[in-house]
Amino acid sequence: MLINCTAAARRVESYIDLYFAYAKHRQGSKTMVRYASAPLITNIEKTSRARGEYLRTHFKNMREVAAVLTGMKLTKAYSYLGDVAEHKQVVPFRRFSGGVGRASQAKQFKATQGRWPQKSVKFITALLKNAESNADAKSLSLEDLYIKNIVVQQAPKTRRRTYRAHGRINPYQGHPCHIEIILNASDEEVERAKDKDVVHSSFAGLNRRQVARKRIEAARSS
Repeated sequence: MLINCTAAARRVESYIDLYFAYAKHRQGSKTMVRYASAPLITNIEKTSRARGEYLRTHFKNMREVAAVLTGMKLTKAYSYLGDVAEHKQVVPFRRFSGGVGRASQAKQFKATQGRWPQKSVKFITALLKNAESNADAKSLSLEDLYIKNIVVQQAPKTRRRTYRAHGRINPYQGHPCHIEIILNASDEEVERAKDKDVVHSSFAGLNRRQVARKRIEAARSS
């Protein structure tokens, strides 16, 4: 009996050591956060980031919301998400579209299926506000910001149970997600060179192969 108690005490001590090692690892990871889309950042001074972990909103819905927001101006994204919350615009579902109903509002996105995911809209609006605050700390203008990239990854499923007929039990899982948002300030527009807009009348109506042949003949004659 003494041997069993000693083994149990050693097992408890090992669990405690593992817990403190994990807590130390979590504390150290907060000081240096790694972003999956960090290689996309070219100028850190004109970039703002925000992230959320283990968010209790469905991964598939959030992925479709992120897909439609990527590349959109931040001010336009706010108005769009507000319209989705009021069912004035729809989020098109293209990848995870199994069992999704059709919506006439999806025509403007050249799609047929769509939904109005309320929780996903709420979570991603909060993250966009966070990224906007980080951009304001860098003195970036709100009108110049656009959503460069959004990464949505699956988080570990939350496990519960539901009770069925005849004494059976089925899993009842949640599908949370991790989200990373990168905002970027748009660069200043450079005026196009005027010589680029000149179209040679001799090349009008020709395809690329014919234009290349004309240029080769002109080079040989000269």
